Amino acid sequence: MHNGKKDFMKNNSTSRNKTLTIGWLYPELMNIYGDIGNIICLRKRCEWRNINVVIKKLDPGFSDNELKKCNLLVMGGAQDKQQLIVNNDLIKHKKTLTEMIKSGVAGLFVCGGFQFLGNYYKDSNAKIIKGLEIFNLYTESGSKNSPRLIGDIVIEADLGEEKLSTIVGFENHGGRTYLQNGLNPFGKVIKGHGNNDQGFEGARYINWFGTYLHGPILPKNPGFADYLIKLALNINSLEKIDDKLENKAQFLIAKKLGVNL
Repeated sequence: MHNGKKDFMKNNSTSRNKTLTIGWLYPELMNIYGDIGNIICLRKRCEWRNINVVIKKLDPGFSDNELKKCNLLVMGGAQDKQQLIVNNDLIKHKKTLTEMIKSGVAGLFVCGGFQFLGNYYKDSNAKIIKGLEIFNLYTESGSKNSPRLIGDIVIEADLGEEKLSTIVGFENHGGRTYLQNGLNPFGKVIKGHGNNDQGFEGARYINWFGTYLHGPILPKNPGFADYLIKLALNINSLEKIDDKLENKAQFLIAKKLGVNL
């Protein structure tokens, strides 16, 4: 932690009555690409502002009552074997999850977690795995001759009332995701592949975001991390934090891809 954040912690005394309760879905099974970094980022950015943070690890067999206590849900990705186990458990909570998204609860779902939100996933053997049907999309595994979509990526995301934001990350997925009528993408691809090499990445529905961006996504994009915190806490603004290091990391990734921030 650099000095700016140390000083901020000493001097800031606001938001003490706020509590961010993060529901970390399947932390042991869905964390193959280090997406635990998103949890660490959210926790630290709240702690620096004296916002209380509770992290609930929701492993297979969790109850709907545990789920309902959360105002932000976070889920990472995994390989097919782990994803099948999770899908069989998560489908039990479809009704509650649908109610939560409609009530304004925030969410970040990465890679496999993103795919689960759709209507179905067709695996490499043409087997259809039913999804939660919360996002109007479907995903198909790439054919044996299809290359994986791998590499650094830059997108331009419209975060509603926020100005257009440049988001950077790292993608590594074989599945191709196709958005259907009425579902907006998370952002427009500037450099990289995105959902299916057709120019768009991820999806957004109300306050839930699905994305293929690992890296993990939030430490490299502090503005987006703060946006999720504001949505979860239903507040309009947060105290400023010195994000020089985070912004430099974002700048260097974009520069590497020939994108000027």
